[in-house]
Amino acid sequence: MSIRPLIAALMLGLTLAPMTLADAKPDVSTIKGRIQIVDSFPDYKVKIVDSFADLHVQVVEHFPDDAGQWQMVESFPDHKIQFVDSFPDFTIKYVEHFPGPQ
Repeated sequence: MSIRPLIAALMLGLTLAPMTLADAKPDVSTIKGRIQIVDSFPDYKVKIVDSFADLHVQVVEHFPDDAGQWQMVESFPDHKIQFVDSFPDFTIKYVEHFPGPQ
């Protein structure tokens, strides 16, 4: 048995692994709750768009229990968000009704 096919498969796996991890988007259906906007060290980098958003966000005052419902806070957040213009983890669109993944 030759070891060359095993080495070739291992090398291919190591080459493709970083691309797969870098291209993976977070599960936006889990991003709900208390949100703090930060300038550095975010949990997620987010871009605001007008169409074809990954997540429709409804800002609420209380009980942000459903996907896409965000309560903006200054302390004790569930998630920290940084707004960016390029290379976001996902995109959002602010809505008045029907929040959630699209």
